[in-house]
Amino acid sequence: MNALWKKVIVIGTGKSGIAAAGLLLANGAEVVLFDENTETDQNAKITASKEKAADIAKAAGRDNVSDRILMVCGLDALTQEFLADITLSVFSPGVPTDLALADIIKAANIPMWGEIELAWAVEKGKVLAITGTNGKTTTTSLLGEIMKRHAEKVFVVGNIGIPYTEEVAKTSEDSWTVAEISSFQLETTHGFHPIASAILNLTPDHLNRHHTMENYVHAKQEITKAQTKEDVCVLNAEDPYTEEFVGRCPARVVLFSSGKELRDGYFYKDGAIYFVKDGSKELLIRMEETNLLGVHNAENIMAAFAMAEAAGVARETIIAGIKDFHAVAHRIEYVKTVDGVWYYNDSKGTNPDAAIKAIGAMQRPTWLIGGGYDKDSTYDEWIESFDGKVQGLVLLGQTAEKIAACARAHGFDKIYMTKSLEEAVSVCREHAKDGDAVLLSPACASWGMFDNYEQRGDLFKELVRGF
Repeated sequence: MNALWKKVIVIGTGKSGIAAAGLLLANGAEVVLFDENTETDQNAKITASKEKAADIAKAAGRDNVSDRILMVCGLDALTQEFLADITLSVFSPGVPTDLALADIIKAANIPMWGEIELAWAVEKGKVLAITGTNGKTTTTSLLGEIMKRHAEKVFVVGNIGIPYTEEVAKTSEDSWTVAEISSFQLETTHGFHPIASAILNLTPDHLNRHHTMENYVHAKQEITKAQTKEDVCVLNAEDPYTEEFVGRCPARVVLFSSGKELRDGYFYKDGAIYFVKDGSKELLIRMEETNLLGVHNAENIMAAFAMAEAAGVARETIIAGIKDFHAVAHRIEYVKTVDGVWYYNDSKGTNPDAAIKAIGAMQRPTWLIGGGYDKDSTYDEWIESFDGKVQGLVLLGQTAEKIAACARAHGFDKIYMTKSLEEAVSVCREHAKDGDAVLLSPACASWGMFDNYEQRGDLFKELVRGF
């Protein structure tokens, strides 16, 4: 057992926190669960942690599970005396590190880790890690499918919905872990060391958490913190933030571009993806051979291709994996054609830049459903991307008035205000004509109306399939 794991406080008791507690218990640690909400069902959280520990230990072929776990709630419980023998804190990604809670932990000189760092301490195999504002889930899923053609033991984890701490006990020297890593998760990494990383793009997002774009960019760049020139970092040559990072990146940089031919790296031109070395280029794959739409997906393919090659995967294996891959759920996901109208679910478009890419992928006049939770985003570039393609903007949620005002300021006034997703879909069905598309791509988070973007997207699909 890691010496720091003698008595560990796990901050946050959601899915990630329970998985972290389970991993710690499965490795013999004493665990204190903490939740700021004093009404949390403590017995249920403790039981869930013990059950997770048993599952993790079983997967690792062990049965030495610690049952030393207790739970405390509310900041008042974190007295100096109580924290005196805590050796480590593990923050769940949903818990900001600039709260009073974090100040209390720092004042007690307790090391602050996140779930990614915790899992890394147990990892036995090699890791490929992906971050960025948009495209993370598609790129991670695609790379995971490619790696499964290359190796017998592959784990796809992280922000994609499967906690890294839940799977890491199964890793071995010959395994590969493909991880989607968010900026929240990267705030609390220290020694996390992927052999290949990628920063796909960086546009304003989660500024309600990071406060400034500089803080957000810095958090994303932390994915390379432990890398060396023996490792690879894949960067987007078209993104000003990633392009600026090229000269400072501690890893060997591999570039991809959707806007220009490179002298070295991967680039997209006229519907095809090429690899070029010292100016000599080779056609890899045409987008028409894939099941993915849009230039943004060409970027995702290039990033996955570059990472797979960095991992030593044969080119023919990579190409076969790309050709067989289908879009992930909730990302420009075709749902159904009803009365000649094509319906697409892009609920994962939770920020303006992601929503811009979805509009760009549409090849029909489009009725757009947008709005949701306010992450302090601005919507000017999103509205400007409509460019005659968007026939009507159907709004709902906390940001509806803000987006409507922005749209009118840009001369777009075909706006419909609704109170629910059901009403928004009904408005689209009423107005869309044969040959049109309806696109749910909100440019906002789902919170406030839904638990997550999956729930929002699932309801959209349920409504459309019920026509």
